[in-house]
Amino acid sequence: MKPFTLILLAFSLYFSMGAYADSDDRPSQQVNELLDGLHTAASQANLEKYLNSFTANGVFMGTDDWERWTRPVTLDQYVSERFAGGTGWTYVPLERNLIFSENRNTAWFDEIIVSKKWGRFRGTGTVIKLDGQWKIAHYAMSFLVPNEVWENVSELSTEAFTERAKNN
Repeated sequence: MKPFTLILLAFSLYFSMGAYADSDDRPSQQVNELLDGLHTAASQANLEKYLNSFTANGVFMGTDDWERWTRPVTLDQYVSERFAGGTGWTYVPLERNLIFSENRNTAWFDEIIVSKKWGRFRGTGTVIKLDGQWKIAHYAMSFLVPNEVWENVSELSTEAFTERAKNN
């Protein structure tokens, strides 16, 4: 073989192996399926699938300051009550970012999700791989507020918290 052909073959082999290593998106695909499945389960009021998306001691942080639901008690109770009538909630993911630990057994995510009724939210959290399955250990949801209206929303929020404190 000519030296040029050997060099070309070596580069082809090197880049194809690198592309193969980078294309191993199974953890990304599995985490995306977990999070998409969570949102689907919520929209279908599928209690078992929704709760099984979390670790046994998973936490869901809602948008209000008191909304901290933990498994297996408060989150399970809240979701059971909400799904009891066969109605859940629907959030559609618009974008999602994943960051994996070196051993690829832990991932951190952030996503923008949209509700037709309530608008845009950001979900952030941590997922871990347990016994070969990805589970949500922590999910936090926050309401997105455009900077252009932040001052108005801040005033409304401050007033509501002040009023709540007066009534408690």
